[in-house]
Amino acid sequence: MDIYSDIKYIKGVGPKMAETLNKCGIFNVIDLLLYFPRDYEHVSAHKSILECAESEKVIIECTVLSILKDVRLKNNKTLSTIVFCQGENKFKGKWFNQTYAKNSFKTSSKYIITGKVDKFKEEITIMNPKIVKNISMDTNKIIAKYPLKNNISNNFFNKIISDMLCNIEIAENLPKWIVEKYGFCSLDDATRNIHSPKSLELLNESKRRLKFQELFSYSLKILMLKEFIKSHNEGIKFKIAPELTILKESLPFKLTDAQSKVVREILIDQKKDKAMNRLVQGDVGSGKTIVAIITMFNVVKNGYQAAMMAPTEILAKQHYEEIQKVLKGFSLKIELLSGSTTQKNKELIKQKLRDGTIDIIVGTHALIEENVEFGNLGMIVTDEQHRFGVSQRNRLSNKGKNIDILVMTATPIPRTLSLYLYGDLDVSIIDELPPGRQKIDTYYESMSQSKKVYEFALSEINKGRQVYIVCPLVEENEDMKLSSVEKLYEKLKEEYFDSIEIAMVYGKMPSKLKNEVMDKFKAGEIKALISTTVIEVGVNVPNATMMIIENSERFGLAQLHQLRGRVGRGTHKSYCILLANITNNIVKRRLEILSKSNDGFFIAEEDLKTRGAGELFGFKQHGESGLILADVIEDINILKIANNEAKKLIQSDNDEDIKVKNEIIQKIQSSSNYICFN
Repeated sequence: MDIYSDIKYIKGVGPKMAETLNKCGIFNVIDLLLYFPRDYEHVSAHKSILECAESEKVIIECTVLSILKDVRLKNNKTLSTIVFCQGENKFKGKWFNQTYAKNSFKTSSKYIITGKVDKFKEEITIMNPKIVKNISMDTNKIIAKYPLKNNISNNFFNKIISDMLCNIEIAENLPKWIVEKYGFCSLDDATRNIHSPKSLELLNESKRRLKFQELFSYSLKILMLKEFIKSHNEGIKFKIAPELTILKESLPFKLTDAQSKVVREILIDQKKDKAMNRLVQGDVGSGKTIVAIITMFNVVKNGYQAAMMAPTEILAKQHYEEIQKVLKGFSLKIELLSGSTTQKNKELIKQKLRDGTIDIIVGTHALIEENVEFGNLGMIVTDEQHRFGVSQRNRLSNKGKNIDILVMTATPIPRTLSLYLYGDLDVSIIDELPPGRQKIDTYYESMSQSKKVYEFALSEINKGRQVYIVCPLVEENEDMKLSSVEKLYEKLKEEYFDSIEIAMVYGKMPSKLKNEVMDKFKAGEIKALISTTVIEVGVNVPNATMMIIENSERFGLAQLHQLRGRVGRGTHKSYCILLANITNNIVKRRLEILSKSNDGFFIAEEDLKTRGAGELFGFKQHGESGLILADVIEDINILKIANNEAKKLIQSDNDEDIKVKNEIIQKIQSSSNYICFN
């Protein structure tokens, strides 16, 4: 077996299970190796049940003595009980409302079980015991807990990964001098210990090695992209269209000095015979979209097409409407392509893109599908760049030849970090807000003060205003039937907003329903919107004057700042109230930073300093940027050394380094993963 073997050839995986694993994104051995545990459980293994402490999570080897009949209790719960023995010592296993659990056990059979110990008087009980397979009775156990999907059990993942690791050896693929310099364990050891850690020390060593591997490969990709751009940077030489003056004069507002400066920087790039590769950073509400529209208009007036890609359908639709409004007097053909576009219209739009009759196309990831082709693409704008991985950006840029690329983000990126994340881009910053933007008064309150906060929200609604209420995204699991959004919606509807039109919106809602809710909110029909951070980017509702963020201590400051930017877009006084569990001075200090400053870049820098571990954008980079294990904030020190060593490797003319570099680059280019195996 090698790392490219199909998953169906692994022991314990048949054709049916292979299909289920495919739905989890696991197709071959590499995918399984990279399916890292989401957490670990520390369990004590005991020879004797008598040694176990109250409330301790334990592993015990025992025999089933008897399986008792289920008992119906007064509170309508059903109690299932099995009597176990360990030599002469007896104890019970108990389950509430899990009558199926005892079906896994047979009388007189031996099992290794795990669960939490409960002691009452002379009776010892293990609550909700589970059978553990493929495990030895060592003094301590660290059990990997995997992300569970499609009814695949944790035991199954532990077993097949353990079996697979017995039949495979992973070759080293970092230069020997890097491994020795940082005292890294081998790639083979790191992979084994991250799935089946023998000790906490070995687990931490494995994480350090694999995080370095990932960030080293990420840095290599960014640096190689920069080298490629330098050596293959023939571009389209655009002229400055005379109609630009007419467009600027037709705008109902005057550009800020910062906007004008960035427009000039982009137009200078467009005049060169080198392809533009520029990042525009601008705080929430700084007016990046109009900068993009003006510069796309110049490209179109030179006879080329322009494309704008947004991470969500809501934002893509908003950009489409804005572009249509700004350019309505210029007879341009502008279209929207997204997941909810009907199949008939999709085919029609794709045909028009191919024959060049569409001037500007706005869309979501639908734009990077293979069958989307352009007749004469000259420029691509990607909004909220951090939501697209490097690979996605490359796929869109490959839709044309020598095209200009403009990426935009409203997420303030600490300057100390942007060099590592966007080393291949020139950077422009819009550091000035348009006149008329309302200052948002920001306060933080303890969760115990929520009644006062929601009464204030009610008074704003009674004045004719609208309110956003954001709560952290909580993953659903077997024990929690409702998501946090649904729970909060029901509570607020019952306690505060019983006579007011409210709605909820969250990421996994069908796009059509999500768009309907957002359209009603924008039209003022819905007065309060309960949401996850899906509303973080781009939604523009000038009548919304209040943002309440529940459990705000769970968010990054940069993300709180961006959420806050959803209000203050009209002429009315606006507020942001951060409800938090203020458990220590660190939480308090972080919330104070936000309440005292409206400067997104300052907040991002402070976030980097004060947040010991966390996420830059309020969510893990996993999946979004292609990173699986590493986190750019938590692991910034590893990122720095990985970036430095990647630079050395690229510049090295040592035969071994050249061979390693070429192998890693080849692996990165053929996969979206940055942790590469030879």
